Amino acid sequence: MFFKRHKKPSITVALFSATVMLFMVCPSCKKEKTDTIANFENRKVVPGMLVDSVTTLISDSGRIRYKVLAQTWKVYDQADEPYWFFPDKVYFERFNDSLEVESVVEGDTARYFTELKLWELKNNVLVKNMSGEQFETNLLYWNQDQHRVYSDSFIRIQQEDQILTGYGFESNESLTKYKIFKIKGVFPMDSEEEGLNNQE
Repeated sequence: MFFKRHKKPSITVALFSATVMLFMVCPSCKKEKTDTIANFENRKVVPGMLVDSVTTLISDSGRIRYKVLAQTWKVYDQADEPYWFFPDKVYFERFNDSLEVESVVEGDTARYFTELKLWELKNNVLVKNMSGEQFETNLLYWNQDQHRVYSDSFIRIQQEDQILTGYGFESNESLTKYKIFKIKGVFPMDSEEEGLNNQE
């Protein structure tokens, strides 16, 4: 009898202790779960996919048209205007029907609006065409549906024998036919430094 009386309180104390611990632990578990869900609730600002060290080929109308290389690729598929984001430099090549490189494009950052089929490249944008001409600007748009490359920012075009500078620019995708809307200067190649100084 003494043994039974001694054991009951021990079980009661053990159950009471377990219950108290359960109530102490559960609120923290619930809070952690709520916080985690909250972080992923707004898919408009959270990327649905994040990839490092990207090398990919993009096709258009059943043909391979682009090769993309980037350090980081973020896909915001639930944004109001869905887009891919390349925050740490991007480099891509455009191919013609014979899979020859038609133009090379690179920039510090880039966005590709998937529904609009529109590239937006920013900061230290450099483009080269098959003729060896080089285009430099800080903002460039490339509309794949319209097959058009354009910018309203300062543009510097290095040709074989001269450098063109100005504001506002439009071209076809292969950058073989283009125009500058507001020409600021035309300089021979040996006056490159002077041309760069005059862009301010």
